[in-house]
Amino acid sequence: MPGTLYIVATPIGNLEDITLRALRILREVDLIACEDTRQTLKLLHHYGLRRPLVSYHEHNERKRAEQLIARLKEGQNVALVSDAGAPLLSDPGEVLLRRAIAEGIPVVPIPGPSAVTTAAMAAGLPVDRFLFVGFLPARRGPRRAELERLKTIPYTLIFFEAPHRLAETLADMREILGARPAVLARELTKVHETFERATLAELAARVSAVPVKGEIVLLVAGAETPRPADVEATALAERVKAVMSATGLDAKTAMRRVAEEYGVSRREVYRAYVIHRQEADDA
Repeated sequence: MPGTLYIVATPIGNLEDITLRALRILREVDLIACEDTRQTLKLLHHYGLRRPLVSYHEHNERKRAEQLIARLKEGQNVALVSDAGAPLLSDPGEVLLRRAIAEGIPVVPIPGPSAVTTAAMAAGLPVDRFLFVGFLPARRGPRRAELERLKTIPYTLIFFEAPHRLAETLADMREILGARPAVLARELTKVHETFERATLAELAARVSAVPVKGEIVLLVAGAETPRPADVEATALAERVKAVMSATGLDAKTAMRRVAEEYGVSRREVYRAYVIHRQEADDA
């Protein structure tokens, strides 16, 4: 029987942010594959864990994946971790994961800390739907081209960025995405954790004047969707009735579907439907 590949999320800063399950897995596996053995050793030493480590990073990913697959086929259990957060989210691991899946090796994710969700929770931007972009291209031309592709997306955009490129990136965002609300989250879960909430123009000016350091997550509000022409209440109510009749859905579900269809709030559809029913009853 082959071993199991565990994809283990580790703290993004504060070492207390690790699950009991993750600690157990790291204690029990035969081998831990990590980006930087020095970083992972800090975590293991903090919790008194002693396990063999092997480096697995972007420069040796393909060669190391072959070696790890061989170990897994022999029945050994391997944990894959990144320096911080959830592996594969802008970190190495895809080559190993795809090979493991192709070879029929069990893959088990061990959830935990992520800079993406940590930033989203406290940013103050809508995150019922968001798009995680990760790192934009380092070169200006490809970076601006990617921002052009993203500028019509109506969901909050979440980026990672290196401190030395942040000023240039914010300047491009200000020009291409416009005057949108944005949040600069820095050093999440660490002593100097900060959230700067402003417009892209304001953040660009601040960072240009005073460069920032540390791990950065940048959140940008999505594109505003043009509001459709006002829809008459009667049309909304009639549409709800038609959806219910055609699909057998209850009124609440039908109203939600009509709200999405017309690009209006559910409250507006509900009000129209209730008024229409009252008028029908009075008649």
